[in-house]
Amino acid sequence: MHGKPIILTGDRPTGALHLGHFVGSLRQRVALQHTHQQFVLVADLQGLTDNGSNPQKIRDNIPQVLADYLAADIDPDLTTICLQSALPALAELTVLYMNIVTVARVERNPTVKNEIAQKGFARSLPVGFMAYPISQAADITAFKAQYVPVGDDQLPMIEQTNEIVHKMNSLLPAPVLQRCQAILSDTSRLPGIDGCAKMSKSLGNTLLLSASEEEIHRAVGAMYTDPHHLKVSDPGQVEGNVVFTYLDAFHPDKAKVAAMKEHYQQGGLGDRNCKNELEACLQTLIAPMRERRATFIQDKGMLMAMLKKGSQRAHEVTQATLHEVKRGLGLPTF
Repeated sequence: MHGKPIILTGDRPTGALHLGHFVGSLRQRVALQHTHQQFVLVADLQGLTDNGSNPQKIRDNIPQVLADYLAADIDPDLTTICLQSALPALAELTVLYMNIVTVARVERNPTVKNEIAQKGFARSLPVGFMAYPISQAADITAFKAQYVPVGDDQLPMIEQTNEIVHKMNSLLPAPVLQRCQAILSDTSRLPGIDGCAKMSKSLGNTLLLSASEEEIHRAVGAMYTDPHHLKVSDPGQVEGNVVFTYLDAFHPDKAKVAAMKEHYQQGGLGDRNCKNELEACLQTLIAPMRERRATFIQDKGMLMAMLKKGSQRAHEVTQATLHEVKRGLGLPTF
């Protein structure tokens, strides 16, 4: 494994994973685990930043997320799957970084600004939530990750991480921390099935990787198309049409989708036909994941043992980085 470029990625265990996760990162992780040294972090501490009074939600969803990983073909022999709260170096690095980042800089981060507005925190904003870009920087740098697969809405996080790397390295006798680069997905932001924003657990507009046949059928049936495409013969709009966005993201036959778009724009192709094509494609994609997931979730002991093993490996890596930083700052490391 050594010598390969290092990747860090992960998810907050606030609910089972959905198609947005699949197209935004899971699909990439499955490919990258063969060419990179990949760490996947189950970010339970970050999940608590806006669920602090409901820790059971986070606890219950840890095995759910693990089952989704395995169902999507993330291989624990190729990818180190680890738990954020089992890695104390991450919390300690967060505290060290907090001293070199201003409140004004965090407030200026557009990702944080948007999420604060979306969640309606106002002055009841938890300190942990406001500081989560610093915590993310600790996660990334503790593993010395060179690459971080993210959606384009997370690019400000990468920028802020690299600022922290630069500032912290400048305080050390020799650079310890590694700058990182974003790896963007082809489909970095999948809209929700309601056509709003991006697919998000908190907005309730998701299609889970464990969705049943009936749930897939209902979700596709309810999808937003072109409101002006009233008759089959009418020319239709492809931009902003959620059905075509999903066909682009998931349909394996790109030439067929291109032909459908042309037909739709000229008129003569009905929304029902487009939805049928999409539904068939999603049923084929999700069915094997749903079946594998159902098997994995029955054995929570196996899932947690896998997480413990990965966390022990990650503990060594992150602890070594923390010791280098503390030595460089002249802090005791006993």
